Amino acid sequence: MTIEELYGIYLKYPSVQTDTRKLSAGDLYFALKGPSFNGNNFAKQALEKGAVYAIIDEKEYATDDRMIVVRNTLETLQQLARHHREQFNVPVIAITGSNGKTTTKELIHAVLSSTYKTYTTKGNLNNHIGIPITLLSIKDDVEMAVIEMGANHQKEIENYCKYALPTHGLITNCGKAHLEGFGGIEGVRKAKGELFDFLRENKGTAFIMNDYDYLRRMSNSISTVITYGTNEADVVGRLSEMEPFLSIFIEKGADIDLLKTHLVGDYNLPNILAAITIGKFFRVKEENIKMAIETYHPSNSRSQLIERNGSKFVLDAYNANPSSMKVAIENFARMHSDNKILMLGGMAELGESSLEEHEELIQLINQYEWKDVILVGGDFLKTKNQFKKFENSADAAQWFREQKFEDVSILIKGSRSMQMEKVME
Repeated sequence: MTIEELYGIYLKYPSVQTDTRKLSAGDLYFALKGPSFNGNNFAKQALEKGAVYAIIDEKEYATDDRMIVVRNTLETLQQLARHHREQFNVPVIAITGSNGKTTTKELIHAVLSSTYKTYTTKGNLNNHIGIPITLLSIKDDVEMAVIEMGANHQKEIENYCKYALPTHGLITNCGKAHLEGFGGIEGVRKAKGELFDFLRENKGTAFIMNDYDYLRRMSNSISTVITYGTNEADVVGRLSEMEPFLSIFIEKGADIDLLKTHLVGDYNLPNILAAITIGKFFRVKEENIKMAIETYHPSNSRSQLIERNGSKFVLDAYNANPSSMKVAIENFARMHSDNKILMLGGMAELGESSLEEHEELIQLINQYEWKDVILVGGDFLKTKNQFKKFENSADAAQWFREQKFEDVSILIKGSRSMQMEKVME
């Protein structure tokens, strides 16, 4: 079966599912495979649960006329997504970077949605499976699309661009994330820069934080570059207030003046400026930009400020790497509170530099005064210091409950594998 023929089926049944546990009647089931699972095993079950067709890539499972056998199910899913993407001529904005991707994506989506029918990545579906599923969720009424791209090795973003075909792009930053797969900070820039390479080759538009000299270099010779930052840029903004939430004053590029958000952490300033810049570029009214950003509330353990029992929790536990840990700790240290507690989970995917990066964070922590410091799991357990250590977040949560803290401020952060949000359960 050709992609065009499969696309004809998709147009009749435009709902794609790869997990039988989430499947609904009328879905197309794609039997994907991984190191510990084989979706072909569940093709029959998918049909029994109401899938109209099951796309599989192992012939021995083809026991029903509604099973479509292809050479490779994942590649077919991606090819179908590209074919669908080619059917609409609208701006597609791709977002990648080491930190702040999802928050930036959500802010941009909020701004653009105030004016245009905008589709975007749901949650954190930003990989080789999530991106094609996002593309296939786009309907005929689309006017804009915002696609988040995550990566942990070279050539990954290059491949995403082959079927997402972005017309515009933004790299939030290039920090110390996934060093094991990228091979160092230069490897991070090379991998993230694959988005700019695609825009350069296809006469696209890049949005860059002009404060970062490496992004200026990486965007060199792209046909259109729009800048934002705190000094020289098309849109210029600065922090007005940090507590309890960020307030931003726009000095150039948008007639907004003071903008009050529900985000914590001065590291969110570039994310907010990116959303304003893209809104202005696409001629969203300034009052709509302001309202969209001011009414946005973070969720899913990202830059959330939660008050409970007289204490304040900065919950930023969705993920962590050396760069995001550093700015989170420094930002928390600047907050006005006499009783600050750090609860930090270990960082993953750092390869040979992992222990060194954890030790550097210990040095940073020692520069400030804290009521308490709690380190959880990973290579934090290998560091030598006077702080409390726990094997996992469940043990740390038990200790925390027993303390019955009152009137404290607590930063909770760690890699996804640490599940540091359990401390608040």
